[in-house]
Amino acid sequence: MTRSRKPRRGAAMVEFACTFPILLLFTFAGIEFSRVNMIRNTAINAAYEGARMGIVPGATSSECEQAAEQLLKLIDVKGATAVATPKKIEPKTESITVTVTVPITSENAFIAPKYFFGKSVTSTVTLPREVTF
Repeated sequence: MTRSRKPRRGAAMVEFACTFPILLLFTFAGIEFSRVNMIRNTAINAAYEGARMGIVPGATSSECEQAAEQLLKLIDVKGATAVATPKKIEPKTESITVTVTVPITSENAFIAPKYFFGKSVTSTVTLPREVTF
């Protein structure tokens, strides 16, 4: 007994039409999650580099902020802010804190963000300063 192939005509097209949007969803979600993860890791590194700049004697808070922002520019992040605390670093200052905030916007994404749009990535690093005698 042989079966006719006529009843299955178009089944592949229907299966493709049902599964292709799901494949696209996973693909674009993967791209967006990857970009946000890259921004998160770069924000952590930028905050760390900014704090490292501030722990040496003679450093200023603006140098800390510039060091953090420079690292963020490597991956073309726009709208990011770096804030060093305290604003005036004196010889008796015990520690320096750098906070980096990166907004997740269409400027900072490879594709239009859907899952993280309107949110931001924030990273804070505090390091003790070197002791001067």
